[in-house]
Amino acid sequence: MFQEIFQSIFQDIIQLMPYETRQGVFFTFDIAWKIVQTWWWIPLPFILWNSFKYHYLYFIQERWDDKIKRVLLEIKMPKEVAKPIKAMEHVFAGLHGIIYDPPGNFREEWIEGQYQLSFSLEIISIEGRIHFYMRVPEHFCDSIKSTIYSQYPDVEIFEVDDYVKNIPKYIPNQNWDIWGADFVNLKDEVYPIKTYKEFEVETEKIEEKKIDPLSIYLENISILKPSEQMWLHIRVAPVHGKDNPWQKRGKELVNKMVGRPGKSKTKSMIEEALEIIIYGPPAKKESSKETFPPEMKLTPGEKEVINAIETKLSKYSFDCSIRFIYIAKKNVFFKPKIKAIFSFLKEITSENLGGLKTARETAIKVKSTFFWFLDKRRAYQKKRKIFRYALARLSPLYPQPGLSFILNTEELATLYHFPSEAAISTLGISRVEIKKKEAPSNLPVE
Repeated sequence: MFQEIFQSIFQDIIQLMPYETRQGVFFTFDIAWKIVQTWWWIPLPFILWNSFKYHYLYFIQERWDDKIKRVLLEIKMPKEVAKPIKAMEHVFAGLHGIIYDPPGNFREEWIEGQYQLSFSLEIISIEGRIHFYMRVPEHFCDSIKSTIYSQYPDVEIFEVDDYVKNIPKYIPNQNWDIWGADFVNLKDEVYPIKTYKEFEVETEKIEEKKIDPLSIYLENISILKPSEQMWLHIRVAPVHGKDNPWQKRGKELVNKMVGRPGKSKTKSMIEEALEIIIYGPPAKKESSKETFPPEMKLTPGEKEVINAIETKLSKYSFDCSIRFIYIAKKNVFFKPKIKAIFSFLKEITSENLGGLKTARETAIKVKSTFFWFLDKRRAYQKKRKIFRYALARLSPLYPQPGLSFILNTEELATLYHFPSEAAISTLGISRVEIKKKEAPSNLPVE
């Protein structure tokens, strides 16, 4: 039908042309049509390459990932945690060296499907009882335990069953409801979030006077009722600058803010000759001597931002995705309780630097302008999807690029550390009741 309409319009236009022009057009059109009929498939590989690469890598990586066994470790801390939060920063620096193992060659990446493994940091409240978990690959388990014990020798680490097995596999349903969201950075990932160093005074010796950035969040999730749960999942994978060009962008941003000139592109003799022919000889630049260097013109706020960015660039980094889930039975489900996570996000966010916020793509809030009659169905589908991803600890990177961002060891220690009872007095945290010590060396043996 469309071909007949096109031919009739084309013939009407051709009839208006002179005879010689008309013959040339017919000849040209005939050649062009034969080329299209013969070689129409050539652009398809270029058009479909990105989609093919994505699905191929997803398939082989899922196949390889199924062979990796993961275990859930619960960390129980004593009442007195004498170590500062900085000790957790050293733990993450050690974990960076243990876990970092990207594919080394073409076969590993494109045939076997190997990729950089990740691990999950989890702060879970089940009916007001707070647990600190790490979900890690089994073959790294002993090394990870040793790294934690090196900084926190008094903690106890247990391999436990996954808590997700104790709730229905399909939520929402007739009895259970859910709210959840993934987080994104407010600014470019080179800007750091507000870290623990801005909360606590490291020289303060009295534990009760220290300020813990987790205190508000832990207090809020410790008052959950029966059949209520809150999950905070931080999925992290170590990266180096060569894996992610964020460090290069950070240095370029610092140079731009300071006013430091970047590297000028060298031109060949032919390019310089063409510029002279077209635009004429370049004008001579008047030499101007500035009394003060660019660094002296920065405001205190700009200096603070530059120092924070440079500090972030100097430490080991992880590619992170963060997810929050609130699950409860419908008779006790109370949506305002999700404000617990928003108050925590406000604490670690500053106006001049970075911070975290919920991603609109994943947040369970659907308010359509035109298709309002589909809002409930779309919200239901989003709830099912985010719950399925939370159960498997899947990153939103594949289905929705851009929902992962870089955090360094200092930022991770702010989000996940072991608080002492003196700093956070909530009764919901699971702690070791009896402090264990090694047997004395002079103990008689038979």
